[in-house]
Amino acid sequence: MILPIVAYGDPVLKKKAVDISADYPELKDLISSMFETMYAANGVGLAAPQIGKSIRLFIIDAAPFAEEEDEEYELLKDFKKVFINAEIIDETGEEWGFNEGCLSIPDIREDVFRNEEITVRYLDENFQEKTETFDGLRARIIQHEYDHIDGILFTDYLSPLRKRMLKSRLNQISKGKISVNYRMRFPQ
Repeated sequence: MILPIVAYGDPVLKKKAVDISADYPELKDLISSMFETMYAANGVGLAAPQIGKSIRLFIIDAAPFAEEEDEEYELLKDFKKVFINAEIIDETGEEWGFNEGCLSIPDIREDVFRNEEITVRYLDENFQEKTETFDGLRARIIQHEYDHIDGILFTDYLSPLRKRMLKSRLNQISKGKISVNYRMRFPQ
């Protein structure tokens, strides 16, 4: 089932999400609906707060990046994962910039600097614990979605001047005065 994506300005996007257990109601259906919602919106990641659920769950399928003619992008072809109760336990390497966007903040893209490599402890969709290290774009996508479960948006990394310059556009998004080709839920 395709769910509406929560727009910028909704308090759920700024709230630190809570851990869940294996008996979370209809978890498999929720994960399936999140993938369907993400695909319908042409995204590569989606966190539960973006569909109005303040739980520590996010999904990733970076296959759309694999269409690029670049060796690093080729690694993303099969990068599809579910992260439950994730915890970034290490961040290393140089910070590097990349132009990020967000399904909850449509039509705004900004350069965000993040560490090159991360190590994450998480539970997969079968509640099997995993600890893995990711780098490059895989790390970046995880960091972006991980921020969502901590109540952080990519716009929070911008300079005060840049935030002021975007304020009007962000207000328009929160009021629903934007055209998107996927379902959204607006706070105002």
